[in-house]
Amino acid sequence: MILPPATLGMLGGGQLGRFFVSAAREMGYKVWVLDPDPHSPAGQIAERHLQAAYDDYTALGELAQGCAAITTEFENVPADALDYLAKFVTVRPSAAAVAVCQNRIAEKTFLRDSGLPHGAFAPVYSEDDIRNANAGLFPGILKVARFGYDGKGQAVVNDREAALAAFRAFKGETCILEQKLNLDYEVSVVLARDENGVVKCFPTAENSHRKGILDVSIVPARGSACLRDDAAEYAERIAEKLGYIGTLGVEFFVSRGQLYVNEMAPRPHNSGHYTIDACVTSQYEQQVRALCGLPLGDARAHSAAVMVNLLGDLWYAGEGYREPDWSKLAAIPNLKLHFYGKHRARHGRKMAHFTVIDNDLERALKTAMDARAAIGIKDE
Repeated sequence: MILPPATLGMLGGGQLGRFFVSAAREMGYKVWVLDPDPHSPAGQIAERHLQAAYDDYTALGELAQGCAAITTEFENVPADALDYLAKFVTVRPSAAAVAVCQNRIAEKTFLRDSGLPHGAFAPVYSEDDIRNANAGLFPGILKVARFGYDGKGQAVVNDREAALAAFRAFKGETCILEQKLNLDYEVSVVLARDENGVVKCFPTAENSHRKGILDVSIVPARGSACLRDDAAEYAERIAEKLGYIGTLGVEFFVSRGQLYVNEMAPRPHNSGHYTIDACVTSQYEQQVRALCGLPLGDARAHSAAVMVNLLGDLWYAGEGYREPDWSKLAAIPNLKLHFYGKHRARHGRKMAHFTVIDNDLERALKTAMDARAAIGIKDE
């Protein structure tokens, strides 16, 4: 076990890293953050912020020398950097596991080879791959194989010509063509797995999105108990087959009542923010525990919860740039508001979230949606 007051390292300094730093410090650890952003939200509250690129091997060496164990908060950290760090210090999750999750072709191939349910797909390396693709893949979604997130780097394509146009718009970058499923709704499972293979799953969340960005998470998901259990079982199988150690998020599509794995995130997940306020142990504390070899905490929810993302668009809801009226949220006693410490609000940028907790799910949902409307979020 790595015990306090050891120093832990974090690659990435966004809001997920910030919550990790907060959890680690409450548990008695120190944290160093490596992130190129001078305004890194996690770097603001860490003991040390190494402002450097993820492939800066001088900075990586300094991080390895100063930390007892290192983790990451997003999947686009170069796997080579993780491999390098692992030569000197404990790194969890492994570079191999992260590499699968950071490339959509590798990810879908892993799902196929593991016998896990997934939508039909085809790798796209050239225009000929689109011309020769199975007709059953249309209508589909063309996605860049790497670095796409929150709806970026993807396009709905109804036919081959649209797919060719999108591929050219992506400048010929390697892509994946996925069959577009008829969605009932989406769910996700966040879990933690330790070095001994012990897994703790948080309750399955039901998610809705706006413009490709998570908007609302409802916990527990309102689908059948069987579907929620199946989602947790598939997520556990993924973690086991990856040899995963840490906190993992798995997103699912539900289409015609059937589950399909959509994506894996080798880190805490936006849809798991609710665990901070509604569970015995948060996803971030579990990340610390798995990294340090501590026994995992209880993942049980003590309340129903509804989480709402607050994007930078709120700061532009009126004329010009203005701070939203936070008093409307502060007036709700069972609403927990969390800011990310980001330097400047931008359209589509995740700035904060709130979670409403209650013993009754429907009441929590009504309170959350009323609060969402009061703060200025309008359905389109």
